[in-house]
Amino acid sequence: MIGERLLEVDECESTQLLLGPDDPEGAVAVADYQSGGRGRLGRSWVAPPGTALQLSILLRPPPERNIAQLPLLGGLATAEVVEEELGLWGSAQIKWPNDVMVNRRKVAGVLGEAREGAVVLGIGVNVNQTRQQLPEDAVTAPGSLRTISGREHDRTALLKTLLGRLEEVYEKWRSGGLEALYGELGARVRSRVRRLTLDGRAGTGVMILRDGRLQVAFDDGETTAVESGVLLVER
Repeated sequence: MIGERLLEVDECESTQLLLGPDDPEGAVAVADYQSGGRGRLGRSWVAPPGTALQLSILLRPPPERNIAQLPLLGGLATAEVVEEELGLWGSAQIKWPNDVMVNRRKVAGVLGEAREGAVVLGIGVNVNQTRQQLPEDAVTAPGSLRTISGREHDRTALLKTLLGRLEEVYEKWRSGGLEALYGELGARVRSRVRRLTLDGRAGTGVMILRDGRLQVAFDDGETTAVESGVLLVER
């Protein structure tokens, strides 16, 4: 289902804008270059033409599912595919809620946007950028598959693998909720038992809960579970 309808363009403002309410569930838009790619909290995300995977997927989840969990699903599928591509088992982690990290560097990010009964899930993967092509002012230190492996990677093959894995993860979630993926997800969340700052407050990540929220023990004594926020994890 995911990728059965595939729209590929050379350039656009954002692949998020290429999908609309008339598109079927699982429709995918891919661009070789985005002039106005978007990340979380209004940040921009731009990569040189032909270097990254930049795609959006239209999903219509059942009403009983929590759509705030979808970026975690995208992060899980992306982490597994990145790890397989690099051949570095156990290396790809998720910095809650939506970044994929390898060697403490961000190689991918996921963004979910609710839209008229649907969700458009955007995924960006740094594939073939050189060190000089990665942003110097990023909040989280960036990396690409190329800077990690020392070689270029086939973006077309990577896209096919990613869409296949995303469909597997999404179908498990549709039928069984996040509980069906908790073992795979919980093992990859990097923010557990680490010093962190969440929305400016210092604390320690305790665990990823079965509904996808992160439990944090703040230094002021409060322990709470959060669904989203600006998270900085100490190395």
